[in-house]
This record gives sequence, C-alpha cells and structure tokens, in this order.
Amino acid sequence: MATAPEVLEGRGVVVTGAGRGIGRALAARAVREGARVVVNDLDADACRETAEALGATALPGDCASADGVDALVEAATAELGRVDVWFANAGIDGALGAAAGSGTSLDTSEEVWAQVHDVNVMAHVRTARALVPRWVEGTGDGAGGRLVVTASAAGLLSMIGSAPYSVTKHAAVAFAEWLSITYGDRGVAVQAICPQGVATRMLEESGPLQALLSRDAALQPDDVAQAWVDSLADDRFLVLPHPQVADYYLARATDTDRWLAGMRRLQARALGER
Repeated sequence: MATAPEVLEGRGVVVTGAGRGIGRALAARAVREGARVVVNDLDADACRETAEALGATALPGDCASADGVDALVEAATAELGRVDVWFANAGIDGALGAAAGSGTSLDTSEEVWAQVHDVNVMAHVRTARALVPRWVEGTGDGAGGRLVVTASAAGLLSMIGSAPYSVTKHAAVAFAEWLSITYGDRGVAVQAICPQGVATRMLEESGPLQALLSRDAALQPDDVAQAWVDSLADDRFLVLPHPQVADYYLARATDTDRWLAGMRRLQARALGER
C-alpha cells in the first residue's frame, strides 16, 4: 500500500503532454503533494504557462522521438537530480473526429499511422529504455521508480472509427503490462490509466463519437488525477477513472463475439449508419 505523499513528496516527477488536460491535472496534483515537477509539452507556450501557474519547471519539446526522449530525460535529470516518477501522458488521436466521420480508417495514410505509433507507443518504449535501467540499479538504496502510462479505455476495449488510436492504445497497455511483468519485482512500479471520455480538447474534437465517449459521463481532468491517487491504496496496475470499464473489459473477455456484435451496434448508432 502507498499514499500520494509517499510516492510524490520530495520526489522528482516528469509529466509529458502537460500543457493542458489530463497532463496538467496530473502535474498540478504532483505539485500539491510536494513533488518537484518538470512539465513537458510540444506546445511550448502551453508548457511554460502550465509551469508558471503550478510552480513547476518547463522543458518543452518532443517527448516521442529517440533524440527527443533522451534529451528530455537528461534535462529532467539535471533539473531534478533524479527522476522518480514519469507520467507518460502525451498522446495523439490521429484525427479521431475525421476518421470517425467516415466510419473507417483503412484509408489513413502511412504517415499518420507512423506518427500515432511513435507518440502513443514508441515514446513509452524509448522512455523505459532510458529510465528503467537506472531505476533497477538504484533499488539497492530503496529508490527504484514509477512509470505511469496514460493509455485509454480504448486500450482495453477498442475505439470505434479510429484504427490507429485503438491499435496504439492497445499496444501502450500491452507494453506497460510487459514492463510490469519484467521489472515489477525489481523496484519498478508500472501503471496504466485508462479513462473513457474526459473533458479535454480531444473529446471536443471527436465529432460524432463525443456522445458515445461521454456515455458514462465525461470526467474532468482532475477526476482522472484523483483516480490515480486513489489507485495507490492497493497500487493497482489498471487505473479506471470510469469504473464501468472494468465490466466492459470482463464482458469482452468472457464473450468476445457477443461483445463485438454489441460494438457493431454502437458504431451504427454513433455514426448514424442505421
């Protein structure tokens, strides 16, 4: 069992995609709990505004490419002395609203597939390559580290209308699972946050899927941050801000064909196909 002060107070924390939305809420909560926080975002102005508002340090830039990840890890380590917690929150949807409008994303370009995969999956892989060996080496002094991936309920279920988003979020959860299996007994805590609709720009731009994503209520970003704090009570891997997702996930596993049929009906209603 852990508490937010135990995990965060006095710790070095990095939050990517922190210029707005869930990332900003996670950064704000970390600051409130006494962490020393670095915020990162590709939008330099939003990154600096968040840092100024929260009392954090801004390190704007790319958090997905190999060079970008290495630069961010080194700069954050220099700033904080040590990175204890990394919130891998940055993600993109690959024009979810546009894809949903057509009902298919088979025609999504190779460039979009590559970009979404780079940000939603490889950013986590590259971050783990840079940090996990350091955390494992540091376990002797009681250190270790924690990687928290903001995935999506789409990573446990699916995303109607957007193949790139759905596939990469599944991959993000799978990679986090692998990390937990491989390093969970070696001082590295791994978690995956998997919300449905959250009141962010991504939800606003989701087109005809907005109502579906908000079906179980569109949460505020602060609600997601609180769900992560609550998860520390049993340090569970899956953080489900919408508890209904657990039931959907169980239904998918126990009767996949029935679940797929239900998803097809939801797609038809959401996209006005029937």
